[in-house]
Amino acid sequence: MSGHSKWSTIKRKKGAADAKRGKIFSRMSKEITVAVKEGGGSDPEGNPRLRMAIQNAKGVNMPKDNIERAIKKGIGGEANSYIEQTFEGYGPFGVAVFVECLTDNQNRTVQEVRAAFTKNDGSLGTNGSLEFIFDRKGVFTLPVREEMDIEELELELIDGGADELTIEEDYLTVLCALENFGNLNKKFEELNLETENAELQRIPNNTKTVNDEEFQKVMKLIDTLEDNDDVQQVWHNLEVGEGQEELLN
Repeated sequence: MSGHSKWSTIKRKKGAADAKRGKIFSRMSKEITVAVKEGGGSDPEGNPRLRMAIQNAKGVNMPKDNIERAIKKGIGGEANSYIEQTFEGYGPFGVAVFVECLTDNQNRTVQEVRAAFTKNDGSLGTNGSLEFIFDRKGVFTLPVREEMDIEELELELIDGGADELTIEEDYLTVLCALENFGNLNKKFEELNLETENAELQRIPNNTKTVNDEEFQKVMKLIDTLEDNDDVQQVWHNLEVGEGQEELLN
């Protein structure tokens, strides 16, 4: 899991940078709006998908006004009808790449995602072609605080369905099986612990290592995909090597 742990750190750093440019805010807004329309209304207490979307938006310091505007958009029916769409393929040097989208125009999204792969020496595969590489797991991250009793917390979270806990750079990352995601989220609420991020991630069970030059080429594809307005998440099995974090700056 070292590759995943390192990538969690990278995603936080990149997330902070993306938030400054407003890109991650637009993705959060879309998820909130869709959660209202499809997840069971505008009350977070009765709509788990919305509750989690708001929680994640707060985790990246999205302004309250933006959150409320996205909720109203879902209530008012102003939002486009979004379709969830996924793509699987390989980037340069055999790195597996899984793309999750929310789109109101599937043809446009297919064309743009295919172009991103083609222009960056990648190739799209068929749906299901990467099933053997990625496992879908629940992932929760939150900052470690001085008052936390980590050993006691670990026992509580295991009781709630956690499989693995890791601490890196003062952040606690908790993993669980897909089927335990809801229960573990409730456990955090019972413990009055507000997570900075809670989501279902596609975790690679094997990773690829590349040199610095190759790393930058793979990241160019990933950045191109993440810059697409229809793309919500990009997962991959690239191992972030020592010193390669600096190449993201």
